[in-house]
Amino acid sequence: MSDPRPPDVIPPLLAGLCDDAALFPPGSLPLEEAVPAHVAHTRGAHAPLVGPFVLAAEHIGRLAGLTAELPPGSFDLSPTVPLPGVRNAVTAAARIPAVRLVGLEVTVPDGVAAEAVVPALADALGAPPDRSDAVTVYVEVPRDARRAPLLAALGASGYLAKFRTGGVRADLYPDEAELAAAILAAVRAGVAYKATAGLHHALRNTDPETGFEQHGFLNLLTATGAALEGAGADQLAALLADRDEGRVAARVRALPPGVRDCFRSFGTCSIAEPAIELVRLGILPSEAVTDLTEVRP
Repeated sequence: MSDPRPPDVIPPLLAGLCDDAALFPPGSLPLEEAVPAHVAHTRGAHAPLVGPFVLAAEHIGRLAGLTAELPPGSFDLSPTVPLPGVRNAVTAAARIPAVRLVGLEVTVPDGVAAEAVVPALADALGAPPDRSDAVTVYVEVPRDARRAPLLAALGASGYLAKFRTGGVRADLYPDEAELAAAILAAVRAGVAYKATAGLHHALRNTDPETGFEQHGFLNLLTATGAALEGAGADQLAALLADRDEGRVAARVRALPPGVRDCFRSFGTCSIAEPAIELVRLGILPSEAVTDLTEVRP
């Protein structure tokens, strides 16, 4: 009997690119809806595009009832958690049979020095980050003077970075120069990263409702590729600012899959929207969105 499952239509360059942050603004889906929606995404033709489910660590316990019918270890989770709460988050996730803790997205409170972050993580987690059974830890890099020393510490430790690229206010969006400098600093420090917030479209754009200048997730991908090839900050800023669909799509098609060793993923409140945009740009085949009903193209 032939295999009834859809073929894998997601190219390696895009595998696991979209972390499911449906709970966060502007999507703000209720948890009771977000969990079954995530499970459906992990079973669709576009499943290889989908990363772990992201939620605030304080809500981990609520997953117990919502995932009770799922097989053990089948629900990949990457909670956001303040640095002092890391140990409790790991313990809470371990209590839920269906949950497989694959990531931690750690925020650094104001007043915590850059040099204190890695020792605090090592104390809370125990396992070295290069061990095969270790959880992938992303540390959200503050947009202040701690960025350079924290990236240096992460580079020496094996923990990864997380960059905030937007939010519910205009001031939460770094401009092209700031984001280019962050990407370049991470590449030079040998630190892989993920991005969070504000990446609602594939390309750089101006949101028609808010007027916010929003980064595109493909722009980040191409800028990371250029940084790995030795490009400078000005070149990266120009790539981040590019709004030409044909030009950006052509750059993406030319990227080697190894770029993803550096730019790991981005959090998105919609899995369907980026998938459908990638199809429209000719980067994904149409078969990848045949079972998506969250939004319509």
